[in-house]
Amino acid sequence: MLISTAGIILKDNKFLLALRNPGTSIGESWEFPGGKAEESETPREALTREYKEEFNVEIKVGKRICSGTFTNRDREFEIFGYLVNLVSEELTLREHSRTGWFSLKEMTDLQMAGSDKQIVETLKCLYPPE
Repeated sequence: MLISTAGIILKDNKFLLALRNPGTSIGESWEFPGGKAEESETPREALTREYKEEFNVEIKVGKRICSGTFTNRDREFEIFGYLVNLVSEELTLREHSRTGWFSLKEMTDLQMAGSDKQIVETLKCLYPPE
């Protein structure tokens, strides 16, 4: 099974999401940034590489807080969601049109890929509204 990763950044009770550029299978969808692991990479290494490629930023990968499975273009993936800290908040958008900080409630109304919706459901259990 192929591996996909998602970086979950929490700040002031909001999570960082990025809006994918049009033209891909999840184009114009909001996502927790991350991506597919290459053959020789661990999920943590893949997440670090993806943030560097997509945003030109260094990150510190924390603990894994969720996992699940999904299908994209007839391929099966296992997704791992990790807590992430940005070393710098100066993001250069390369594969996204914008970023934003959203509460879990606000995410309900966003167009998101199915794999990211799974992560939102897990986050609702881990970070219940006050």
